[in-house]
Amino acid sequence: MMTEKQVPDTQPHEPGLRSRFLGFERLDQPRVVVDMPTLRNNITHMAAIVGGKAALHPHVKTHKSLGIACLQRQAGATGFTAATPHEALMLLRAGFAPVTLAYPLVSLATATTLIEATDAPSDIRFIADSSETIDVLSRAAVCCGSRVSVFLKVDVGLHRCGVDPHDSGAVALALAIERDPRLDFAGLLSHAGHAYGAGDPAAIRAIAGDELDLLRALRQKLHMSGIAVPKISVGSTPTLLANAGFDDIDEVRPGNYVFYDLTAVRLGIARRADIALAVAARIVSVNSRYAIANVGSKLLSSDLGAHGTSATNSFGEAWMQDRTAPLVVAKLSEEHAFLIHDGNCPAIGTPVLILPNHSCPVANLSGGLLALGGEGEPPYTLATEGVLRWSDAAAAP
Repeated sequence: MMTEKQVPDTQPHEPGLRSRFLGFERLDQPRVVVDMPTLRNNITHMAAIVGGKAALHPHVKTHKSLGIACLQRQAGATGFTAATPHEALMLLRAGFAPVTLAYPLVSLATATTLIEATDAPSDIRFIADSSETIDVLSRAAVCCGSRVSVFLKVDVGLHRCGVDPHDSGAVALALAIERDPRLDFAGLLSHAGHAYGAGDPAAIRAIAGDELDLLRALRQKLHMSGIAVPKISVGSTPTLLANAGFDDIDEVRPGNYVFYDLTAVRLGIARRADIALAVAARIVSVNSRYAIANVGSKLLSSDLGAHGTSATNSFGEAWMQDRTAPLVVAKLSEEHAFLIHDGNCPAIGTPVLILPNHSCPVANLSGGLLALGGEGEPPYTLATEGVLRWSDAAAAP
């Protein structure tokens, strides 16, 4: 359920820049920065919410960093989730198994590469929602002389990937996995991403409850067909923060919680003080309407919210150390942000810290996250996605 930390925060206020993101104002070039104390608090808080009631398998697509994955594992993560083969390989080669690739594969070569990177069949788990994906995984298992774990992906309302839990085809696909001598049926996996379109925590909690009801009903259908369901795995940061309980859930796969963003603030599941990722920039030009910052869509992205859902028309909030309210990022070009100043124009050269709508694509575009700590703690780079980039593991606190 909602905790004291997730008090809805709909009105902008000073986000404590004098004690957070320390040193951002000294950067000469735009950088994606991470406030490490806040990041650690977010990781610890999610672990406390889950509280051992389910296995915590965080989704690394949010941060793409072994250094941050190390912190998650230290806080109790017992597995990880990936969206791309590169992310999965990064984790497997670092010994961070088991890894769930929560994306349907249609490439035999890719599936084979991932299986060959494991020490045990259970180190990598795949998903399937079609006979085509099941066939690819079965052939990959034959090529590698190994068994392969496969979840049935279930559509619980996002209507992206997954089988319709009401359709008889869902049982047929589960039977196909169960009866394949090279495949191990891992259970049911879902992602209630449509929760990002909910209006408030109560609506999110209702979606979380509906998700569980759908999965329980499908599990019962499978039991009646003689298929045991080893695990139920659910994802989504909103539905875990505003949860409907953990009964019958075996694994959870939140991602965005490490950083949060303005979308989480608008949903009422986080405060601005919980946002651990921002973009450090400077004002480089001013005119009668806008102050122009030296960062644009190539770093901030033009995302208005996860899954294309948003309750905003702006591209972030630009905060300055001497102000108690932000400037709205009204427009973006590739390398420029248009900040509405309403006559209270900042001086050219002023450092600004931009809180993004959606932290995941910003981290992806960063080319390396600059970790900022407390007083006396020097900044260091947390390398993002790259199969053979291990410098971030060495830098992990």
